[in-house]
Amino acid sequence: MQAAMEITVRYCRKEMEDYGMCVASNPSSWQQQCQELKMKVAQCTSSHPVIRKIRADCAGEFVAFEHCLREHQAAVGSCHAHVSRFLACAETVDLAGAGCAIPQPT
Repeated sequence: MQAAMEITVRYCRKEMEDYGMCVASNPSSWQQQCQELKMKVAQCTSSHPVIRKIRADCAGEFVAFEHCLREHQAAVGSCHAHVSRFLACAETVDLAGAGCAIPQPT
């Protein structure tokens, strides 16, 4: 997961920062207010093989997390267990078949 986060930050930093600021600025309406920025992050990350592999292998956990966020827009902290399950799944993904070099920390 660390490698996937490094790839996301490396290639999609601006999109992630813009989305994060939008969510933080709109705690009760971020789902509607930040939809376009969410799509920009998704478009940016969807082209990387590591991220695509994690999404495919952990799709169920990610969908459950997104569902929780929609159900608890005013209290996103309620979804901590869901994000933990997704991250735990992501840690188990075998990235050897992702067909790319994983960046090493500098």
